[in-house]
Amino acid sequence: MTITQVGAAACKILVAGGFGVGKTTLVGAVSEVAPLRTEEYLTTASVGVDDLAGVDQKTTTTVALDFGRITVSPELVVYLFGTPGQERFWFMWNDLVNGALGGVVIADTRRLESSFASIDFFESRKIPFVVAINCFHGVNTRTDEEIRAALDLDPHVPMLVGDVRERSFGRDALLALVDHLMALPVG
Repeated sequence: MTITQVGAAACKILVAGGFGVGKTTLVGAVSEVAPLRTEEYLTTASVGVDDLAGVDQKTTTTVALDFGRITVSPELVVYLFGTPGQERFWFMWNDLVNGALGGVVIADTRRLESSFASIDFFESRKIPFVVAINCFHGVNTRTDEEIRAALDLDPHVPMLVGDVRERSFGRDALLALVDHLMALPVG
């Protein structure tokens, strides 16, 4: 039996966050298959539209979604959908979130404000989420308490700190989401 045969349950998780925080990287790090990416090169047309402050080395951007898959067992597969980060593509989030059990919001400590919209998106729709703080090059100049306060996170929202390039960190973020979902009251 292959995972795509009838009988396998599917679980959808959204990976969201601001422009350049590491969404595509996280999906690629944990996906068991080569992820589907809709990356396009940044061009001069994006000058004045896309804010490259803090991500000035970025050369590509997601224009639709990233898609990855994790087979948990022959009966369960997890589908990951990475959202585009720029405001001009936010209209797609409403379609991408349909059927999602929850989300992982990736935040960059150098630009925490870039993740406010993602947190607001999940909170306003009452969709459970966890926050994965991506410490680029292992650098984090803030305490967990400072980050939580800056993001105005409810105390019950799990928050992890690590490097999204590491498969183990992506796994831990997804497991934290599962734990969070299981701890929520039913009904």
